[in-house]
Amino acid sequence: MRLWGGRFRKKPDEVAHEFTTSLPFDRRLAEHDIAGSIAHARMLGHCQIVTAEEARQLEAGLERVRAGLSSGELELDSASEDIHTEIERLLGAQVGALAGKLHTARSRNDQVALDLRLFLREEIDSLRQGIAALQKTLVDVAERNMEVVLPGYTHLQRAQPVLLAQHLLAYFNMFQRDRERLADCRKRVNVCPLGAAALAGTSFPVAPSFVAEQLGFEGVFANSMDAVSDRDFVLEFLADASVAMVHVSQLSAELVLWSSAEFGFVRLDDAWCTGSSIMPQKRNPDVAELARGKAGRVLGDLVGMLAVAKGLTLSYNRDYQEDKEAVFDAVDTLFGAVEAVREMVATAAFDAERTEGALSKGFLTATEVADYLVRKGLPFREAHGIVGQVVSFCEKQGTAMEDLTIEEWRSFSREFGQDIPEYISPRGAVAAKASPGGTAPARVKEQIAAARKLLKE
Repeated sequence: MRLWGGRFRKKPDEVAHEFTTSLPFDRRLAEHDIAGSIAHARMLGHCQIVTAEEARQLEAGLERVRAGLSSGELELDSASEDIHTEIERLLGAQVGALAGKLHTARSRNDQVALDLRLFLREEIDSLRQGIAALQKTLVDVAERNMEVVLPGYTHLQRAQPVLLAQHLLAYFNMFQRDRERLADCRKRVNVCPLGAAALAGTSFPVAPSFVAEQLGFEGVFANSMDAVSDRDFVLEFLADASVAMVHVSQLSAELVLWSSAEFGFVRLDDAWCTGSSIMPQKRNPDVAELARGKAGRVLGDLVGMLAVAKGLTLSYNRDYQEDKEAVFDAVDTLFGAVEAVREMVATAAFDAERTEGALSKGFLTATEVADYLVRKGLPFREAHGIVGQVVSFCEKQGTAMEDLTIEEWRSFSREFGQDIPEYISPRGAVAAKASPGGTAPARVKEQIAAARKLLKE
């Protein structure tokens, strides 16, 4: 069965069929196609394009198809061109020739756009829930590890002491923006295209707003050509998914680095590591590495769809068949990575002794020393230069600032007093960062409270 073919003398070549068929992947839209078709059948009856009895029979037949596919009693025929054709074929087995009336005032162009929007709307909701679960885990782990201090890095060089909780909450905020972007994207996904037909609209007295209401859409298309050719919502979703996967990748990269023997800041649970086929001692963070690597897939989905869309003329083109595999892959990859990283973080054990030991090298409190001099009245630029000399001296002597005598301190500036040791303690430096959003414990507790409030909202 095909939804076209009357003017053709030959059936499609087998190779052409294999190349053009979308059923191997768009079968995933079966439930959404049925839901859209039921709403369309109701609209046809509502607008008296078919009789009320015909609309009732079409809906009942579609419900039987839905139940049959769900139970396994009905199976999809791989010879069909796409899921839309196959649903209509299965409907024909239920209601006979009446199934042919279902396509009145509808094209596959607006039908496929509808199905994809229904699918993506649902998946965005699930993804936002999954990301929220990861955020909650980050907050829980942060709260459990409030006493852990570690080096904060810039340029992958030790920079200043921070609370581990502060570090994890940075990721909370990154994922919060991801959730907000997806929520905003959902508004543009949630527009009903059905009623646009092929591109020009239809001569039948359809009611797109009726279908929109049936399916829970917030609005209807404003222009029929745009309705069938718009894939901005796909590109926007893929862009949002790409940013979210970049955040997953960054968090995973830190877990890989921190779990190495060189760092030793965290031990990932055995359930989230694998071994080597030749080296018995190996304990590899493969799950984190894969989560990091899979970001490239989603970025590829976005770039691929941008390349498809950039050269197309209005309105619908078969090139758009490529949108579904990109969307399906991005949805599955992002959801799987978010779930895996959530479990990995939840079961990770942080080594406070190891992170504390890492604070002893790298002159992490040099800025605090400069700030000390500023409070004594020196311009910051002058203070910066003095502390740079202190650091250079310590490096040449192979010593730390903590080991300097007061006389050595005062050889660099007479402003240094007996209280200078108080300002070079890593924990003291952390406590001093009490500016809004800073790493001081009181500020981090505020961030945790704000994060939990966002999750409740």
